[in-house]
Amino acid sequence: MNLIRLILLSLFIFTHVQADTIYNLIKIPNLEIYEINKSNKLRYLYAKQPFTIGIDNNINCFNSEKKVLDEKFKIIQKNLNRYNQKFLKKINLKYIVLCEDLSISKINTAGIPDHTMKTLILDVKFDERYFERVIHHEVFHIINDRFKEIFDEKKWSNLNVKNFNYAECSTCTDKVALDTYKKTDGFLTEYSRSTASEDMAEVFSHLMIGLNINVSDPILEKKIEFIKTNLLKIDENFIL
Repeated sequence: MNLIRLILLSLFIFTHVQADTIYNLIKIPNLEIYEINKSNKLRYLYAKQPFTIGIDNNINCFNSEKKVLDEKFKIIQKNLNRYNQKFLKKINLKYIVLCEDLSISKINTAGIPDHTMKTLILDVKFDERYFERVIHHEVFHIINDRFKEIFDEKKWSNLNVKNFNYAECSTCTDKVALDTYKKTDGFLTEYSRSTASEDMAEVFSHLMIGLNINVSDPILEKKIEFIKTNLLKIDENFIL
């Protein structure tokens, strides 16, 4: 009986030490390790309980049922396995946090990237129609934040027609739809029209998923070339 108590106590202490270590690394409470990828070394963490973070405590996310977590993890890992360890190290991404009903300032969002903390939070309950695409969309924000000098928003904006202007921020506009346009006219989705960084992320995510893109669209063709050329500046072996 004493041995069993000792084992349980040891597990309890280990779990708390592990949780404290994770918190000290990325400043998100209530997380536990789900899996560590053997090939690209990504650390997948999950919310054991809901958490609230942010300077103003404006970021919230909730824990998922194991069945949901297991199902979505397979999809997330399949997509993130597209990125090798060398590339992930360059863009400063190491931790993937899995939770559901993710929101920032009460606005639901698919993901929250933070290249400074090497972390990407993903909402495993995000709309299944776009789920795989938004994984790469959020990864691009990590890339963009890490290499803003390469993905210059002014140069990108100049690829559009002269009378087009992006909004000041992605939440400053009602352009939020993620359906892919049949007639692109320089943009892949309505959300692409919100800001330059969201536009880049939409092009990148479509390319990563391999969706058909209207290459007869001259503006979109230039945007695709911009993304491809600049990714190779980060990693000359990167494959879209």
